[in-house]
Amino acid sequence: MRQFLFSRSGLVTLGFLAVAGYFLWTEHQAHVIAALPWLLVGGCLIMHLFMHGGHGGGHSHGNGGEGDAKDGSGRAP
Repeated sequence: MRQFLFSRSGLVTLGFLAVAGYFLWTEHQAHVIAALPWLLVGGCLIMHLFMHGGHGGGHSHGNGGEGDAKDGSGRAP
């Protein structure tokens, strides 16, 4: 891989990608910045779902319900 990057065709490819990236950023900068708040909200929602495992996961908060056993078996000792 390193040999390709420093070959003539690799340098041309890197130059092309740099120019294309520059033009993509300058032309779409306003759209990307305008979407950042929505990406943040969407990321929070997705993390909420994945971190909680969905609602109704049977989490017990020490109220005497099932799953209070220390060994995780769900049975009272």
